[in-house]
Parts: sequence; structure tokens; C-alpha cells
Amino acid sequence: MEFSSFITRKRVRGHATLLALVLWLTYAVDLTHPGLRDWFGHLKGADFIHFYVLGTVAREHNARLLYDFNGQVELSRRLVPQSAGDYYLPIYGPQVSLLFVPFAALPYLWAVGLWMLASSAIYAACCYLIWKCCPNLKGESSTVLMLGLAFPGFFNLIAFGQNSAIALAAFTLAYLALKTNRQLFAGLALGLLAYKPQFGLVAACVFLFTVQWKVILGGLITTVGQLGVAWAYYGRPALLDYWHGLLDLNRRAAVLEPKLYQMHSLRSFWKMLLPWSQAAFFAYLASCLVVVALALRGWRSRASLPLGFAAFLFATVLVSPHISVYDLVILAPAFLLIGDWLAGNGYVPSRGTVKLLLYLSYALPLFGPALRYTHLQLSVPVFFAVLALLTNALVDRGSRRTELAYS
Repeated sequence: MEFSSFITRKRVRGHATLLALVLWLTYAVDLTHPGLRDWFGHLKGADFIHFYVLGTVAREHNARLLYDFNGQVELSRRLVPQSAGDYYLPIYGPQVSLLFVPFAALPYLWAVGLWMLASSAIYAACCYLIWKCCPNLKGESSTVLMLGLAFPGFFNLIAFGQNSAIALAAFTLAYLALKTNRQLFAGLALGLLAYKPQFGLVAACVFLFTVQWKVILGGLITTVGQLGVAWAYYGRPALLDYWHGLLDLNRRAAVLEPKLYQMHSLRSFWKMLLPWSQAAFFAYLASCLVVVALALRGWRSRASLPLGFAAFLFATVLVSPHISVYDLVILAPAFLLIGDWLAGNGYVPSRGTVKLLLYLSYALPLFGPALRYTHLQLSVPVFFAVLALLTNALVDRGSRRTELAYS
């Protein structure tokens, strides 16, 4: 029996329910440890301490501290003494600190709890809005709910106290705008990605080479607007410091990525697989060109916005030079859109293969820590296979439409 035939709706819902119970009950028990550290010795909220510090920098209007690593370490110790040993490179754009001003006014545990609730609400809203666009999943609400709760990207988003829900919101709003042919609004939404510019690399290529100027204009408006607000608040030197920090990022990559096994992009794939840094870099560039070419080929077919956008999201993950396990939350719309395609009665080439790859794409990020021993991040080739299959399906659908038009 093929493994793909094992992947039924009932089994998927059962696996998701079991996974959700294991993940969230374990996390709940982990948080019962007294104080700000959990039973494993990790700071509760993990990465959120960095955003808490940035919010405090903004509250104090201290532009000098925005990109002062040692200064932020000292501030972190002063604000939350238990955070000693948890240090983060100041690489975010200056506008990001302004978002966390309200949270920095609260005690740390209250702030991180509120941020977790906000991130959960954004995630739930985005999944609901995309689900509403999936007619073939209307009768699968319980399955969708359990898959959403158990999604490793969402779990790690909350556990790490990270900010990737903003990126998910940007992509979700962009899809809804493109669905109603409001390209300028799609660009305005995608411009929100300026806070994590690595997420915008594929978008820049796709919309530039397909000459969708309204999308590009919208992206520029939002990007310039964010930087303009930061300029007005902090002054020109803060933007210069940010720019210099970006230029110096490659030299400080080892500090930025202490756990490379938690990364899920082509860059981390080759970096872990090949012991030669230059060979890994060129392999990354070459594979990125292939991924962008596939994304462009699928997008240009204009055969299906849902499938094209799903392929676009997988390409975004693969190309991004820095994408951690919690950033995979941006794939939530892709899983829903592909699931809707599979659940429909239409023609789905290689249906069994797509089901299997989708199942693996969902589950494999859970096994990232094994990369410390295998040096082979299996999620990345699976993501690539999904992208290739979606591209082929889009081109095939476009070709069949053309044949029908001329028959």
C-alpha cells in the first residue's frame, strides 16, 4: 500500500489532534516552573525579551541604543535580571521598536502574555479569512481547526514569543487584495514585510518581472512610510546605523543563527550539508535562481491564483536567507489553499504525491533538532518538491485552458 493512501482525512485529523495535545500540554506544564525561567531553563517568551528591550528604547527615545549591542545587553539585564545570558543582535529596522512601546510599559510577564494573545489572534484571523476563501474545505472546519492548532510554525511562534504573525498578516492581506484584483492594496500589504526584508525577495522578483507596477508602488509606499515614521521619531542617524548593520550582517551571521538546525531555507540547507562556505554560498545562489524561475513560471501562467500564491509562499521560504521554524507560520495560507485544491473534484495531477509532500511539509519542521546529527534538513527538499509540483500543475492547467480556447 502506498503511504499516500494512508493519508486520509480521518487520520490527518487524528494526528493533528494528538500533536496539538502533546505540544500544548507539554508547553503548559513547562510554564508552571516558578519565576521567569521554564523547567528547561529557558526564559519564558524566549525571543520576546529583545522586543521588550526595543520597546523600552523607543519609550525612552534613545536612538543611540537602537544598534548598540552592549547597551541593549545592559538594558535587558536592568529590565529583566533573569534574562542574563539571552542576547540578541539589534538588526530590526528602527520602526519595529515603535510597535512594542505599549508592551514595554507593562511588567515583562504581562507584556509577553499579551503579545502571545495578539499573535494568536492574528494567526486565527488569517487562517479564518483564508479558510473562507476555500469552498472545498467548508465541511472540514474541525480538521482545519486541529491542523491550525497543531501547526509547528504556530506553536513555535508562541513558544518563542516571535513576531512572524505580522508577516502572516501581510501575506494574507495581499492574497485577499489580489483575489479582488486590488493590486495597489496588495502592494501596500506586502510593504509591511519591510520589518523582515528577507521575506520580500521573491515578491520583488515576481512582481518586477511580471511588470505589476501597482503592486510594486504599493510596496514602496508602505516601506517608505515605515522608514519615514522612524526618521521622524529617531532622526537620520538611526536609519544610517540600520543600513550599516545590514551591510555587516554576513560577518555576524554566526551570532544571528546560533541554532542553524532551526533554519528551514536553502541557505541553511547548503550551509549544513557542505563543509566549504564558498561552495555552500554558490549552491545557495544557484538553487535560489531555480526557485525564483519556478515561482515566476507558475505566476505567469495565471492559471490559478490560489495555487500560484501557495507556490509563491513556498518559494519565499526557500529563498529567504534567514528563516527560522517560527517563520514557517507564513505557510499556513499555502496549506489551506493546497488542501482546498486537493479536496475539490477537479483535476489534480499526482494527487497522491501532493498529499504525501503536503503531509511531510507540515510535520518535518518538528524534527529540525535532528539536523545536529544528520546535517540534512529534509524539510527543504520537500518544500522544493511542493513548489515544483505546484508549478507543473499551474503550467498544465494553463496549457489545457489554451487548448480549449483554440479548439
